[in-house]
Amino acid sequence: MAVVENLPITIDQEKVAAFCRARGIRRLSLFGSVLRDDFDPKRSDVDVLVEFLPDQAPGWEFFVWHEELAEILGYKVDLFSGLNRWIEPTVRQEALSLYEQS
Repeated sequence: MAVVENLPITIDQEKVAAFCRARGIRRLSLFGSVLRDDFDPKRSDVDVLVEFLPDQAPGWEFFVWHEELAEILGYKVDLFSGLNRWIEPTVRQEALSLYEQS
C-alpha cells in the first residue's frame, strides 16, 4: 500500500487540507499512476478523486478546481467526483487518501 512519503511527488498536506475545507470536500484521494512505478514525472498527470460532505454540492466552480490543485501538487490534475460503477470499487480500494474529515 502506498504512503505519502513514498510518492514520486512532494505534497504539502496542509495546503491540500485547506483546499478541501474551503470547498466542503470530505475526502480527497489519489489514484492511478502516481501510486505505481509507471509514473513519469515529465509526462504523467495526477488522478484525484473527491467526495463531498453531505450538505455540500459544488457548482460550476468544480470545473476549475483541477487548476488550483495542479498549483498545489505541481502536476496537471485530472479531478473526479465519481467514477464508472465498474471501476470505482477497485479505484477506491487502491486509492491513497490525502485528506479526510468526518
